[in-house]
Amino acid sequence: MTENKSDSSEKRKRRILEDLPAIAGAVIVALIIRTFVFQSFYVPSDSMFPSLLVGDHLFVSKFTFGAKIPGTEVHLPDTREPRRGDVIVFRLARDGRQVFAPDLRPDLNADTFIKRLVGLPGDRVEIKNGRLHLNGEMVPARLTGDSFVDSRGRLFNVLQEDLGDCRHLILDDPQFPGLDMPEMVVQEGRYFFLGDNRDNSLDSRRWGTVKSTAMYGPAGLLYWSWNWTGTWLELLNPITWWNNLTAKTRWDRIGDMIGCESI
Repeated sequence: MTENKSDSSEKRKRRILEDLPAIAGAVIVALIIRTFVFQSFYVPSDSMFPSLLVGDHLFVSKFTFGAKIPGTEVHLPDTREPRRGDVIVFRLARDGRQVFAPDLRPDLNADTFIKRLVGLPGDRVEIKNGRLHLNGEMVPARLTGDSFVDSRGRLFNVLQEDLGDCRHLILDDPQFPGLDMPEMVVQEGRYFFLGDNRDNSLDSRRWGTVKSTAMYGPAGLLYWSWNWTGTWLELLNPITWWNNLTAKTRWDRIGDMIGCESI
């Protein structure tokens, strides 16, 4: 017996209704994970070279510092305090090219940044001849003998910096004398950030310190990376997408954990 169109339509509707609870449940679980557990982040600038490259995609651990409950100023309990050397994603308030700590300009829209935490509450931070000093002592940094060339052809020296127990790489522009900053004391409850690309980073030297409540969390797993500078519209062409997937993807970076080498 041939099924008429009306019966077929009714069956499809029943199947959709039967699947709705499972679909809704999956959406709710995904939203909970994104809000309270992990969130993805895309690296848009060169301020964290060589640790992070433009086009890196990574997960941020939102529960580590205590995720914020949406629509409130309430944060869930954290699992640990921010540590010197953490690479952290956080919010800043933006007014055109000017940026501010979000608690100082709550009237402005927030933008997302990623930098390395170098100054904890109570630390004395100073930069002399481009070198970082903490609490009156110069942070050890040594040339590795390697060089780094950015997309504009600029050549940088690669240094290895020992930031407490955190060993990581930074860049130094041999053509640039380095930025100096007079000593400042990081206020209680606030944190001081620098980019690893020290001569090309908009960081706490310009906009000051931020509270822990402005932090989304520390960067974790790098799950995707590619050197793609085209538009998303170009990716609608399957041939363009495949060519750029194979040619532009940085396969060797996928699966890396962002952070420090322990000393």
